[in-house]
Formats: sequence, structure tokens, C-alpha cells
Amino acid sequence: MLDFFISRLLRMSLTVLVIIVAVFLATRLSGNPIDFIAGEGLGEKDRQLMIEYYGLDGTYAEQFVRYVRSLFDGSFGLSLVERRPVGVIFAERVWPSVQLLVGAVLMTFAISVPAGIAAAIYRKSWIGSAIMAGAFFGYAIPNFVLAILMLLIFSFWLGWLPSTGNSTWLHYIMPVTALATFYIAGLTRFTRNAMLDVLSQDYLRTARAKGLPERVVIFKHALRNANITILSVLGLQIAGLAAAGSVVIETVFSWRGIGELLVSSAIRRDYPVLQFGVLAVALAVIVINLLVDLAYGLADPRVRLGKNT
Repeated sequence: MLDFFISRLLRMSLTVLVIIVAVFLATRLSGNPIDFIAGEGLGEKDRQLMIEYYGLDGTYAEQFVRYVRSLFDGSFGLSLVERRPVGVIFAERVWPSVQLLVGAVLMTFAISVPAGIAAAIYRKSWIGSAIMAGAFFGYAIPNFVLAILMLLIFSFWLGWLPSTGNSTWLHYIMPVTALATFYIAGLTRFTRNAMLDVLSQDYLRTARAKGLPERVVIFKHALRNANITILSVLGLQIAGLAAAGSVVIETVFSWRGIGELLVSSAIRRDYPVLQFGVLAVALAVIVINLLVDLAYGLADPRVRLGKNT
């Protein structure tokens, strides 16, 4: 287990270093942000003062050193547009994004796993067909189309739900549902396939022959052995959500989270905000993948993390 943690820590450190360098170079190669922010009416003297004020003077190596130093001092740089520390800006945006992410994950898990199990058990009846038809619909429709339809129906036509903001629990219904629908459809299909593979195994026939109740056979033996597939898919989905997967939903519902901030900072060429945003998302994805690997060992004792690494 110790070897596993050391190996993963080294991989995480290398990945983060590569991301830091890649994002820094990519933002610099896109041009000088002062020309975009200030416009053509700025004099040369004032332009130079702004470049020095934001630390954009000097070579790329000197700017990279300043950037890395800002990561360690906790300020993470100064926003070129809002002229505030990047850390303060992200602190205001993290919690709304976390709320949206957690809500979507909980809804996905609560609906898709039972639905996938039911689709596998009743695969030859109309119940299984109805579940898979719903999963196909959720998988096919883009989340931004679903979000717009929900806005038109439940907010503008019926007036049941608020269209923007996150001050009450009613504000969460449409964004969380629009974000989770695609992932519910995907996890339902994978859960059904995993359960079908397990249900055909000989040890389940043996369990039934011993007189065990069907619910014990399904939930204790079958589901436990299907957990690896379910955890793998759920982990990938959570990582996808963390990797700015909610950008479109945050934009449609004016949800002031990290996804919306990344899009606006890229459009406005706000380098410090974009750099730290990509780094924060990458760290979230890396940590989620690590937690999923640890969950494998808890779900299946046969998985030996220390030996397989």
C-alpha cells in the first residue's frame, strides 16, 4: 500500500508539473492580454505601465517563476480584468460548482444503479424495455438542449421553477437534472450490463440452490461483484464533471461557478484566472481518480493496489 501511494504521488506531481508548464505556454502564445483588455486607445507609456503592473514584463522564464511563486504564496496571481487576487475570485465560485457537482452525482447514483439492476432483472419484460428506452433518450439528448427545454417549460411557460440563481432548493432542480440526465443514462446501461454478466455466473445458481432469498442473491452477491464496473464508470463520470463538465449548464442557468468562470476568463484572456482554473480542475480530476482506485480495494478484496501498481 505504501508503494502504491508513493507511485501515485510521483505520477500526480509529474502530471501537475506538465499541466502548469503547458497552460503557461499556451496562454502566452495566444498574444499579449493588455492589447485585448485595453484596446487601441491606450498610449504606449500607459501600456508599458500596465504590463509591468501585471507582471507581464520580462522573459517567459521570469514570468514562469513569478507564476509558480504566486501558487505557493496563496494569491495565485492578480486577475487582469477584475484586478483582484485569483484565490479570492475562485473562493467565491467553488461552492456553487461543488453544490452542482454533488447534486448531480447523488442523483446519478440514486437513480441509475437501481434502474440498472431492475433493467437486468426484468430484461424480458416491459419494465426493462422502458428503463432502457429512457436511458437511450437521456443518452441521446444533449444536456444544453434539455436545459433550454426545461427553462422554457418549467420557468417561462408554467412558472413553477426559477430560471437563475441558487438561493433556494427550487433553484437546484433544473440545473442538477439537466446535468445528471446524461450520466444517469450512461451509468444505467453499464450497471445493467455488469449485472447481466454476473447473473449468468455459476456461483449465483449455487446460491439460489442453497435456498437463499432472491434479494440476498441480487444485492449481496451479484451487486457486490458488479461494483468494480459501476465504480469505474461512476469515477469517470465524476472526473468528467469535475473537469468543467458543467460549463454549459452553468452558462445556461447563469450559475456562477468555476465552469462559467473558465469560459469567461478564456474569452477575456484573463491569464492568471485561466491558469489557476485549469490547474485546479486537473488537481480535482487527479484526486478523484486516486479515490476511485482506493474504492476498488474496498469493493473487491482481490484487488491488491500495492501489488498491481
